[in-house]
Amino acid sequence: MATGWQRTMISPTDFDDFTSAGPADYDAYFGTPTHDDHVLFELLVVGILQVGLSWQAAASQLPKLRQHMAGLRLEQVAGFDEPDWERLMQTPGVMHNGRKLRAIITDARAIIQLQREYGSFSAYLWAFVDATPLLMPAPDDELPTQSPLGARVAKDLHRHGFTFVGPVVTHMFLLAAGIIKLN
Repeated sequence: MATGWQRTMISPTDFDDFTSAGPADYDAYFGTPTHDDHVLFELLVVGILQVGLSWQAAASQLPKLRQHMAGLRLEQVAGFDEPDWERLMQTPGVMHNGRKLRAIITDARAIIQLQREYGSFSAYLWAFVDATPLLMPAPDDELPTQSPLGARVAKDLHRHGFTFVGPVVTHMFLLAAGIIKLN
């Protein structure tokens, strides 16, 4: 964490921030356009964990996952194997959903492949909107949970080996990353 100011958002340098308030960080960051692959990975992790849970419960896992998953550094998480997964499944405070933990590892590997192919995960994602956030009408009553762009990106992510990235997860991830903006 930087000194001299209170960080209120997910950061490209939060690898060792194990005491942050994950939900407050995520909420403050939500909708901020980012081109940083680490931030994008953390936002995707929240999306994966959110399946069947509130976003607050999912985001509250960020500090614990940083602590027990190598700071959520893509390269290290992509290198996790079965003993790492088993350790995580036994770690107090870490969500013990084996499918979601495997998805985080699998998706880190898929991001590494996209980085090799496109230069960065960010470049891959932002190419879907020609580097300009897609403006979407915001209804008055509820946050939309799906979009044609989310469905298209989800399908392509699956094609690249991602898991736990259906149309809803992907749409919410694109909103969190500022790739889709509500107006």
